[in-house]
Amino acid sequence: MLKVTVNNADETMAFAERLAKKLDKKVVIAFFGGLGMGKTTFTKGLAKGLGVIDEVSSPTFALVHEYRGKKNLYHFDMYRVESWDDLYQTGFFDYYEQGGILAVEWSENIENALPENTIRVTFERGEDEKERIITVEGQGEYENFSC
Repeated sequence: MLKVTVNNADETMAFAERLAKKLDKKVVIAFFGGLGMGKTTFTKGLAKGLGVIDEVSSPTFALVHEYRGKKNLYHFDMYRVESWDDLYQTGFFDYYEQGGILAVEWSENIENALPENTIRVTFERGEDEKERIITVEGQGEYENFSC
């Protein structure tokens, strides 16, 4: 497990960018944390680290955004997913099977469907409004990843 404290969006993005360079071609990154905690900002950093040049935005209404880079990035919002049928309709399992990095906001809603090798990223508010404590738990080298 890795726990890091960041003080602003730039630090969040820089941390995620470094993590992206360590990712396999097929992995799920499950985000846990409330509204406004930095999940989309973290995904922007992942995208930069994966060589994505497109602007990254929240997939709230689209459910999934696709980004092409050195490795493909699929950014999901599971906020409105309430059933297995809802989950299947997002294409989550199809995207996972074809490979790529799946960044999943509101993973609390699909926790029982997450693959065994999922990297879990938890966001908590720090001592002040902008400070975030980010905890990364996963398999192998991610647990020993250093900032």
